[in-house]
Amino acid sequence: MSLRSSLSGLFGLVWRILDGIRKALHLALLLIIFGFVLALLHEAVPKLPGTAALVLAPEGALVEELSTDAVRRAIGQASGGPSPETLLPDVLESIAAAKTDSRIKLIVLDVGSLDASGLSKLQEIGAALRDFRASGKRVVAVGDYFDQGRYYLAAQAGEVYLDPLGLVYIDGFSYYRMFLKGAVDKLAVDINVFKVGTYKSFTDQFSRSDMSPTEREESSVWLNALWNAYQQDVTRARSLPAGALNDYVTQAPAALAAVNGDAAKLALQRGLVTALKSRRQVADELKTLVGEDSSSHSFNQVSMHEYLSVVRTKKKFKSGSDAHVGIVVAAGDIMDGHQGPGAVGGESTSEVLRDARYDESIKAVVLRVDSPGGSMFASEQILREVQNLRKAGKPVVVSMSSYAASGGYYIAAAANQIYASPTTITGSIGVFAVIPTFQRTLEKFGVTVDGVGTTPMAGDLRLDRAIGENSRKLLQLGVENAYSLFLQRVADGRKKSVDEVDRIAQGRVWAGVDAQRLGLVDHLGGLKDASDAAAKLADLGSDYDVEYLHPDLTLREELLTQLRSETTRLAVKAGLIPAVSPLAQALDPLLAQARKISRLQDPRGLYAYCWCQEPIGSSATAFKALTSPR
Repeated sequence: MSLRSSLSGLFGLVWRILDGIRKALHLALLLIIFGFVLALLHEAVPKLPGTAALVLAPEGALVEELSTDAVRRAIGQASGGPSPETLLPDVLESIAAAKTDSRIKLIVLDVGSLDASGLSKLQEIGAALRDFRASGKRVVAVGDYFDQGRYYLAAQAGEVYLDPLGLVYIDGFSYYRMFLKGAVDKLAVDINVFKVGTYKSFTDQFSRSDMSPTEREESSVWLNALWNAYQQDVTRARSLPAGALNDYVTQAPAALAAVNGDAAKLALQRGLVTALKSRRQVADELKTLVGEDSSSHSFNQVSMHEYLSVVRTKKKFKSGSDAHVGIVVAAGDIMDGHQGPGAVGGESTSEVLRDARYDESIKAVVLRVDSPGGSMFASEQILREVQNLRKAGKPVVVSMSSYAASGGYYIAAAANQIYASPTTITGSIGVFAVIPTFQRTLEKFGVTVDGVGTTPMAGDLRLDRAIGENSRKLLQLGVENAYSLFLQRVADGRKKSVDEVDRIAQGRVWAGVDAQRLGLVDHLGGLKDASDAAAKLADLGSDYDVEYLHPDLTLREELLTQLRSETTRLAVKAGLIPAVSPLAQALDPLLAQARKISRLQDPRGLYAYCWCQEPIGSSATAFKALTSPR
């Protein structure tokens, strides 16, 4: 061996040793910083007063799983604005715990920072509030104004107080979408669509300038199902006559004119609120019930997050059952590979289900689905793990949240039982592929494409060339094969013939109440109902624990996520990072849709996806324009 080679090997060894030491010191420094930041921000478990009100003030949208990254949440919290999301399980857990807690005398419901959320989620909270009231405790809702979604929750309280300058704005349900054919034609883009399903309308946005008759037909059915459910729940909660809400909407101009434009007075006249009182008036009255907090001069109260901190700390010291029902959340678009919170990864979600199969303490699994679908390949991966769980003798019960459509239904089809809310948007059993080509756009600028290939199909799928006839046939055949597989998966899971499924499939969207009638779901109910059913199938009885199962993060990933979050929060507080601007917040939904489309990357370009955004009435931004000081 030459001297040069020996020296090279020696220096290489030294370098590897030094690099290893560098990495170890880097990790150690990271741990020290992480611990220091957490120590600065650590909050002790709050101590509850002997009597208090639990203040439920959900912020942002209600979600099954936090979908925003840690940095965005940190910026939102540090800038003093509301959080972008509130976990639905947190709200339900706090209400259930407060029901039997002698220190909590009532719940004060403040929905002023709640954004548009799925009706099915609002219904689950409404059911929990009614159960709380059945224990003899009060629920008081207070607000400056209520839009449609906020009012649904407020109506479930025994007492609803509206500011004398406020209003209750209800406008019904609607479903509107943008159609891009005019823009596509002007840009000379060819949108090549391959689909199966008469009602599969996702791709209509590229080929039409208006809603198709079939989409209008199906949308009217599920919209009316949601509107009927909303009216029934609210009129029952407020003891109003049938049709009272519909009259409130349709007669609004004349009725408002009769009270000289006083919207709060109109809401009181129509029985939508108990009385017109400001927040301060309500707070002063509550002092006589739960006592006064000398530091704030308001009533004794505890926030939802503070209360959960107390409740969960107490649970840690109680011995739980060895029998668990595992809950796996599949919320967001279904995409390939490993995905973080807010999306469903074919690999990551499958791994969670696989771990549950080998975990001896998990006796049954509830798959909580809140997804409009996505990649068919990723959906198939998840469905296979559901099948493997059942083969291993572990029951799987699906609980559908606001959406379980297209790919979201695909992953549910193999479960032992399926539970849905009456207002869950589900079905949409269909498949499509979309490939845009830009050869005509390029020609407008004098750019042409020419060349040669070894076969007639070589280069057929370039985005700067028109798709050849053979390739078009292959793509359509692939979509039809995928649809046949989808039908077979549903037929096998639901114990139906393929023809029976096809008659109610064709990409059609159904509300949960109709899906149950058609046999696409077994029962109407929420997450608790599904968990009880899973425990019963596993012979666990009523004494079982629930455990949420999540994809594992490496130590490095977890540390970096938490460190970024806390460091960002400190930086915003110090003024080093500007808070998110109102304009950016207003544009975020549009940008999110663009990101959603770009992230769908099925290996074969096949998607089981439903463009079925659930409506809940006017947006908070538009609504505030109607509630400016008069």
